[in-house]
Amino acid sequence: MRVLLLGGTAEARALAPRLHPDVDVISSLAGRVPDPALPVGAVRIGGFGGVDGLRRWLRDEKVDAVVDATHPFAATITAHAAQVCEELGLPHLVLARPAWDHGDAIVVTSDTEAAKVVAEQEYSRVFLTTGRSGVGAFVHSDAWFLIRAVTAPDSDRLPRRHQLLLSRGPYDYAGEYALMREHRIDALVTKNSGGQMTRAKLDAAAALDIPVVMVDRPPLPPGVTTVGSVAEAVEWVGGIDAETM
Repeated sequence: MRVLLLGGTAEARALAPRLHPDVDVISSLAGRVPDPALPVGAVRIGGFGGVDGLRRWLRDEKVDAVVDATHPFAATITAHAAQVCEELGLPHLVLARPAWDHGDAIVVTSDTEAAKVVAEQEYSRVFLTTGRSGVGAFVHSDAWFLIRAVTAPDSDRLPRRHQLLLSRGPYDYAGEYALMREHRIDALVTKNSGGQMTRAKLDAAAALDIPVVMVDRPPLPPGVTTVGSVAEAVEWVGGIDAETM
């Protein structure tokens, strides 16, 4: 059986060796991160060219099932995969890591709304961890930003007052606590990515009594099958494999 694994996340990298070599797994990475950590098995890098390109690729490669283990905010490829798999009658699973508890965070639905909250609350020193794509919403802000991202945002999308920290998780509590104290952070802006790799910043912010502005996840396409762990995804693929035997 051949499975397309839409990846680029820790969950996808953990799932690939659980399936390979018994299942012919092709992991697909978007290609936005330089020198990505590569999973076990076959790998393709780059986009598909929208819905039509994905549909054509799945047919040409004779894929039997699709597991979407992309980042919770990769809404476009998740929607495309759901649409194409429904059209082609392909088994389709979304492996979505559990979201963080919102707690006392100010929950917003977009980076733009988060920027409005920063302005309304008059936060002055913000730890911004929404990724390079979300930085542009803050370009006109009067606040100072500590911006952490894996790759640098375009220079014309950076706020006037900022410090750029290029880094890749996982992060620990002691390091996050020290970082926020050192930079006198008075607000944390993050996305509800879930998982343990970047959870420590929330715990450190709580200990320092720093308010959190959290961008909520986009909704999943209606009707998709979802699981929250790698073990459950392995079981689901095993069930599909058994049906095809």
